[in-house]
Amino acid sequence: MSTVAVPELSAQTRLLVVAPHPDDETLATGVLIQRVMAAGGQVRIVLLTDGDANPWPQRWLERRWRIGAVDRQRWGRRRRIEVHRALDRLGVPSTALLPLGWPDMGLLARLRDDTIITLDALTAAIDAFAPTLVALPALADRHPDHGAAHVMCRLALARRVDSVAWLAYPVHGGHEDGLAMAVEEGSPAQRQRKLSALTEHATQMALSGRRMRGLAARPERYVPAEGSEVSNTGRLPWQPPTVLHPFLRLLVAGPAGVSDRPWRQWPITRGADGSYRLDMSVVASSGPCFARLHLDWPSPWIFDHWGWCRL
Repeated sequence: MSTVAVPELSAQTRLLVVAPHPDDETLATGVLIQRVMAAGGQVRIVLLTDGDANPWPQRWLERRWRIGAVDRQRWGRRRRIEVHRALDRLGVPSTALLPLGWPDMGLLARLRDDTIITLDALTAAIDAFAPTLVALPALADRHPDHGAAHVMCRLALARRVDSVAWLAYPVHGGHEDGLAMAVEEGSPAQRQRKLSALTEHATQMALSGRRMRGLAARPERYVPAEGSEVSNTGRLPWQPPTVLHPFLRLLVAGPAGVSDRPWRQWPITRGADGSYRLDMSVVASSGPCFARLHLDWPSPWIFDHWGWCRL
């Protein structure tokens, strides 16, 4: 893994952090947030969901098995309070939080089914703050909310006339191997304050405290925009077994919209080396375009098996 510098921070820095769930802002950007605040800059947190569809910690802490809609709403309110407390530990005012209240574990469906409304809302949030730097989830993060959030942000940013620097943070998995990474170590005091902020996310620490402390203790890693995702002119990174083809779907998202179709309905060819390529003439797009491979099966496993790629 090669490393590059984090963009220079100053009093003119306006950092917008896009967090799919409460705790992502602390786990992924807790040190970066502190550095921006210390430099005299400003921070805005766009919280996409309240993290209310995480039943196991709720079952454990509330000593209940059945979790209904009212229970989830109560849990979401509790987690939103935790975000405010964590940001206070990081020195960020409560007014910096912009919660959108979108469905937890539902960002992919929202991107697919309500594309225009979703991108309009995210574009408005970005334009209202006018950031100089955006921190967003990494495309290769296998949590479906994180991958979908990356695509949402990239499509919203592509709408802007003025380009904005961005950094993509990985949370789940070690998929950043081989990519140039910007690494933010922070001072001992900043790292300790980040760990202190993490304790405010008590609902998540109850069952996953050890794992979360491990994530928070490592240096913050970011995939920078420059050179991070070179267009591969339609080459797909997956080689799914032929026996799965009748059950596979390919979702393609770009400025022209989102289309989710069975694998066999896309113009895909296979090369001599076994790789697959999508005919890009069917993707009418002059901006960033992304594809996601998935099975049309229900599964108790929340993480993506194949995930996203940049076309």
